[in-house]
Amino acid sequence: MTWPATARYDLSPAPGSLGFVQDLLNTMSAGRPRQPDLLADIASARDWAGEALAALAWETGLDVPAVTLGENDLDPLRDLRVDLHTHVARADGPEHQAGVVVRLGPDGRVRLEPRGTGWRALASLTLIAIADAQAADTWRRLKTCRNPRCEAAFFDRSRNNSGTWHDVRVCGNPANLRAYRTRQRTGKN
Repeated sequence: MTWPATARYDLSPAPGSLGFVQDLLNTMSAGRPRQPDLLADIASARDWAGEALAALAWETGLDVPAVTLGENDLDPLRDLRVDLHTHVARADGPEHQAGVVVRLGPDGRVRLEPRGTGWRALASLTLIAIADAQAADTWRRLKTCRNPRCEAAFFDRSRNNSGTWHDVRVCGNPANLRAYRTRQRTGKN
């Protein structure tokens, strides 16, 4: 099972449920070459949500509720994506709230369960995934490509968490070459 939005950028997915957050970020029109926005219309948003929720269930082994998106869900879902992008890019962004239930399972483990319908259900699944990633200390490794022409979300697997490009060959080398040429022209080495 693959994450549909992330797979189109040929990226390795983030581990566990953090892959869902990465996939939501990668629904935007990004990458080189530019990919279409998967939340541009209700049909593509529903297709993405269905595939991403199936991948989330497969990845986590948990029961993931079906989510039905309506036309009124598109703008709030796109707003959530923009706000997440701001947070992942390490800038201050607005706060988000989503309904969750804390439940003690038969195995004695506490679980957060999503609440709401439409975009609110997706928001609550997203925030639960972020909470899990923060507890596992993997949240800080989810980044967006520093190339403003790209901005694809990637999971930084570098030892020291210093990755800045989703792919050094595609985005890093051209940016570094441009910076080098600029320094050469201005005499700043």
